Amino acid sequence: QVQLVESGGGLVQAGGSLRLSCAASGDTFSRYRMGWFRQAPGKEREFVVAIEWSGTYSYYGDSMEGRFTISRDNVKNMVYLQMNSLKPEDTAVYYCAASSSLGYIRAVSTFGFWGQGTQVTVSS
Repeated sequence: QVQLVESGGGLVQAGGSLRLSCAASGDTFSRYRMGWFRQAPGKEREFVVAIEWSGTYSYYGDSMEGRFTISRDNVKNMVYLQMNSLKPEDTAVYYCAASSSLGYIRAVSTFGFWGQGTQVTVSS
């Protein structure tokens, strides 16, 4: 099974940027589709972005495309989330997730492995 550890969260002003990183260990990283989800207080966990095994294809949630970019390095066993033009409504705990299934890639239930989350706070 894969273990995931996120890093890179923090406090940033609106319009700023952050880069989140997720380190994977414990299994063959390239076997997994990888995703980022986020959860704000009182809200359900929300799909942000996901990337296929080789990194060729990526999928973005509503309002993310154009501001957020996902990438992966199958040699370093890392996945990254570059977030630009951040808005206060982007404030949430961001989770890295891994999926070994072929389910719908935007669904929380498709991902069986999760990191502990990293807090992103965007001030206005």
